[in-house]
Amino acid sequence: MDPVLKARTETQLGLFTTADARRAGYPAEEIRGMCGTGRWVRLRRGVLVTAEDLAAAGQGPARYRIDCLAVLLSMGRPTAVLSHGSAARLWGLPVPHPIDAEIRLTDPAQWRRGQGWRMTCTPLQPAERWRSGPLRLTSAPRTLVDCAREWPLEDAVVAMDAALLAGRMTRDELTAAAARPHRWPGASRAVRAAALADGRAESPLETRGRLRMLGAGLVPTDLQVEIRSGGGLVGVVDGWFQEAAVAVEFDGRIKYAEPWRGRSPERVFWEEKRREDELRALDIRVVRVTDDDLGSRWPRIETRLRALLTTPGPPVRRFTSVARLRGVPRAG
Repeated sequence: MDPVLKARTETQLGLFTTADARRAGYPAEEIRGMCGTGRWVRLRRGVLVTAEDLAAAGQGPARYRIDCLAVLLSMGRPTAVLSHGSAARLWGLPVPHPIDAEIRLTDPAQWRRGQGWRMTCTPLQPAERWRSGPLRLTSAPRTLVDCAREWPLEDAVVAMDAALLAGRMTRDELTAAAARPHRWPGASRAVRAAALADGRAESPLETRGRLRMLGAGLVPTDLQVEIRSGGGLVGVVDGWFQEAAVAVEFDGRIKYAEPWRGRSPERVFWEEKRREDELRALDIRVVRVTDDDLGSRWPRIETRLRALLTTPGPPVRRFTSVARLRGVPRAG
């Protein structure tokens, strides 16, 4: 590949336009020939990539970034940005399943729709524009507000919790963004979702479980609470009811299927058991909640929780409880 064209591809995730190729000295017939032999692949009208670069991207996040950039390059509108669920995926946030394959964009001056993409005409403030390499997208707060105006409430809060946990934005930024489009369709949905968001949730299961408890009127005293005894940390519980000394632990399968910090699944299971034994030895009642418990099994969990909360905790406490201000993001 011509060095000028190669330099261009390195700034655009391997992509280049037919105009880029012509500026580098490739005539139209040679471009057609390269595409005809399969050495170059036409992703969109006027947007190309080498077969080698496309194969290297695979079918994961890297390929999605390429597909998004191909749409932007084919449109040639510098005012258009990736938005809604597409921007949420680019921010690395959880999105509802099944994933919407349509690439979403926003432009302040034009509505358009094409093969595999849809562009909404909505105002964009300068602070609501973001850049990730060659990709233009909405800021994290604006992205989440746009998603919350369309998504089910639970999915919106899950994404907001994840963004807060990862430090993509602050609560104040989210609240301000949700209040801004007060006359737009779905604006009240975004306000409700933002009010329920809490950056201490460390997984989607914790968010869904918290919403389940709130809906049942079982509001924890606090989240991510350190239980200490004898000068040491016994453990951190996901939900805590202070008066009854009841701890709620949200137990996702990923904890055992994909353990972190180099621990084996067996090690994780053993450490969880030891931690729970130590909590129970301090007269703390522990309720474990799994994904399945949030469905048809929830009435049984709710009944158990209510029964435990009617009984006061131990009169003499051999432990202290201190709520953390932030959750701890999962890391490899």
